[in-house]
Amino acid sequence: MTERLIDGFDGVLADLDGVVYAGPRAIAGATDALQRLADEDKSLAYVTNNASRSSEEVAAHLRELGAPATAHQVFGSALAGAELLAGQVAGGSSVLVVGSETLADAVRAQGLVVVASAQDRPDAVIQGFSPALGWKDLAEAAYAVAAGATWVATNTDMSIPQERGIAPGNGTLVAAVAAATGKSPSIAGKPGAALFETAARHSGVARALVVGDRLDTDILGGNRAGMATALVLTGVDTVRTALAADVGERPDYLLASLAELYEEYPAITADDDAFTCGAAVARVQASTVHVSGREDDVDSWRAACAAWWSAHPHTVPGAAPSVEFTSAARPGARR
Repeated sequence: MTERLIDGFDGVLADLDGVVYAGPRAIAGATDALQRLADEDKSLAYVTNNASRSSEEVAAHLRELGAPATAHQVFGSALAGAELLAGQVAGGSSVLVVGSETLADAVRAQGLVVVASAQDRPDAVIQGFSPALGWKDLAEAAYAVAAGATWVATNTDMSIPQERGIAPGNGTLVAAVAAATGKSPSIAGKPGAALFETAARHSGVARALVVGDRLDTDILGGNRAGMATALVLTGVDTVRTALAADVGERPDYLLASLAELYEEYPAITADDDAFTCGAAVARVQASTVHVSGREDDVDSWRAACAAWWSAHPHTVPGAAPSVEFTSAARPGARR
């Protein structure tokens, strides 16, 4: 019996934007693939850096799009941040929460006491995104951190997409406190391992497959957690950015869509300098990857990645490789 990719795992840890939905709409076929996991007796958890919306709010949004979701399946960086902090301070410690009420509730659930000001001499500071944050909030965080409080950030995303464009994210606010204090926080969200470890532990998943569309958050974080990672090509990153990825951001699998979870993943074989995947063969010469195969075939890029990564296992050259195909590409190739 042919083994499909999903057969090697007992659960999926899925990113949201670029995996489940793009903007206001679900990605074609994504919700059907996620619904099918239950029929396969596979666990499903959603992993997001969002620390301002509650798990129930995120789950309700997913259900509106047709995806299976309960609050217990959604793991945001508020929970991971609170758990990370609880592991660094004693029970009952006082914590200055710079963020949303969702984050404050997560801290209280860990048996910690939320305080409102640095004047309360908090044992710790936890910082997460909220659109209501202002200079006074950042100043209180800086006073407490400078005084020696343990400091945790839920995530360090430098930007967040908004309806009117790209806006500053939690990372910019964390950077302001870091600049003022000369200190750095522990980070709970992606690309740290803690968020993935939290989701797997609460979901009871021993063999997790992390599925995401971003190399620098989803794939890097999953790799750091020691989990298998799959880059799905429906969001931010592409086959070309995967090829040139930093060593720590290289995924174990490249998927055109979530539907490929239920297909056999093609084996990649090496014969001297030739790497074969399906009908495609790739070789590296200097800074060029030569591929015998179609440019619009994911197998060609799987072979190309295997060849390039094998040639550069520990470091990444300063420039991305050029890729040459010996057969003509069909229209619509993903670049």
